[in-house]
Amino acid sequence: MTPSPPIVWSIAGLDTAGGAGLSADQRAADALGVHLCPVAAALTAQHSQGVEAVWPVPPDQLQAQLQALAEDLAPSVIKTGLLGSVAAVRLVAQCVDHFRARTPAGQDPHRQLALVVDPVLGASAGGAPFASEPVRQAYRQWLLPRATVLTPNRAEARLLLQQAGGHEGPRDTLPALAAALRALGTRSVVITGGDAPPEVLTPNGQAWCLDWLDTPQAQGWLCAPRLDAPHHHGSGCTFASGVAGAWALGHADADAIVLAHMLTRQALARGHAAGRGAGPAQARAGFAAGPARGGAPLPWLGLGTDLPWQLSLGTGAPDTPSAPPLFAPFTPPTDGLYGILPDHALLQSALDAGLRCVQLRHKHPASLQALQAQLDASLADAAQAGAQLFVNDHWRAALALPPRMAAEPGFRLGVHLGQEDLQALSPDERARLLAERDRIMLGLSSHSLWELARAAGCGASLIACGPVQATTTKDMPWQPQGEDNLRWWLAHSPAPVVAIGGLLTPADVRRFAACQPAALCVVRGLGLSAATMQASVPALRSAVKLGRSELGAPPVNDPDLPHPVL
Repeated sequence: MTPSPPIVWSIAGLDTAGGAGLSADQRAADALGVHLCPVAAALTAQHSQGVEAVWPVPPDQLQAQLQALAEDLAPSVIKTGLLGSVAAVRLVAQCVDHFRARTPAGQDPHRQLALVVDPVLGASAGGAPFASEPVRQAYRQWLLPRATVLTPNRAEARLLLQQAGGHEGPRDTLPALAAALRALGTRSVVITGGDAPPEVLTPNGQAWCLDWLDTPQAQGWLCAPRLDAPHHHGSGCTFASGVAGAWALGHADADAIVLAHMLTRQALARGHAAGRGAGPAQARAGFAAGPARGGAPLPWLGLGTDLPWQLSLGTGAPDTPSAPPLFAPFTPPTDGLYGILPDHALLQSALDAGLRCVQLRHKHPASLQALQAQLDASLADAAQAGAQLFVNDHWRAALALPPRMAAEPGFRLGVHLGQEDLQALSPDERARLLAERDRIMLGLSSHSLWELARAAGCGASLIACGPVQATTTKDMPWQPQGEDNLRWWLAHSPAPVVAIGGLLTPADVRRFAACQPAALCVVRGLGLSAATMQASVPALRSAVKLGRSELGAPPVNDPDLPHPVL
């Protein structure tokens, strides 16, 4: 029996041209596979060239629609678009409070009912005004303090903050705008950049679209090359409905925004003419299936307020997956094994057992001198074996290692960082790491869509997807990725992907090797002595070979959407 899809209410306006409002919301919901309940808050008389009139639905009629749905189709998310009146804004707020009153003690009221607010304050095509100052004040008083995610463009963000509207102005003002909106009570804000004037950011003259993301999980510039899309009617509605649909499927704020960005980009690419003005953006299923299958590329996410390093220093773009990484390239090991060892003695044993891609994860050195001694010894052994050696976390000490070993055939040095360590880098530390990018590989961990987007934006040499299975090596909040998310990572990452987490046995390795990652990271499965490694490595190597040979037997369908991870 097919499970029932999650329910999303869209309380918005009816666009007689079929481009924006409830029409766009329905297309976005269908693309994500959620059930949309369209609630008419306003009627419009409009066509593709503008809005001629707006009539807010009388409050008693709007309330009747909400009450009827509440009796039978309770939502997991309410998304708002054009509301048109103070009364409508207050009714939405009361409805949100009604459902959130059912939140179990100690639970997140946003997870009980999310509220995604698209502050539709005017039409991009122009015409009749959508929202007076009393309506904007009602947003500030009633909706923003309850909003889970707010999705204004630059002009709407300024109007909500009682500033002069407009899409122009330097982009470095957007973080402060988002922070001010969050200070009014909104949990997450994404200020979309599609309506802003084109900004050329690359030497080849390519213009980019920049969204500013500010959520409890992540902050930064979400970036993709700007599309020359003449048919963009309803793109803002599509974006907000994409956030609502992804949230209803269980994704956290930041991941829902990444998926909404991809949905909107694909909808713009598929827009068509309808009338003499801008035609509608066309959201369709498969938008996140990966560029090779006709889906949208994964955007890049910057680090802090910096643009993505790959954008500011590199030569490629998310829609050109063949672009080289910013850091030195990673060569996947022929046997598909990436050994992670806690000290030099076990790393030496792994090299003796034949591994040629290893990582020293020496988490708790007794002193800097002890760490340097471990690194010196590991470097010498890896260089002699012609192996690729990644140093976990201790990148400063790794950069201080003598470069004399670099000439050894096959030897490559890399550093691997978790994203918490990446974000903790000071500006000077970032500059130092980037200055070494030609001679060192950079591996970055990723557990979520926004972390994958950030790792891609950093120009990493390799990206780790994990945990692919439940693991006790680390205490983490992440859900296991499984084969489906690992395959999704592979379809979207511009860099080689390695699978990590919970790979304890040859059977585990064989199962995930069938997904064809660049390598399988094994920690405890290697054993804790030279003797056990001499037995475990051949068995693991055979498991990789068997798994890789099982591609397509039985047939595996790559997922269109990833499952939630947080």
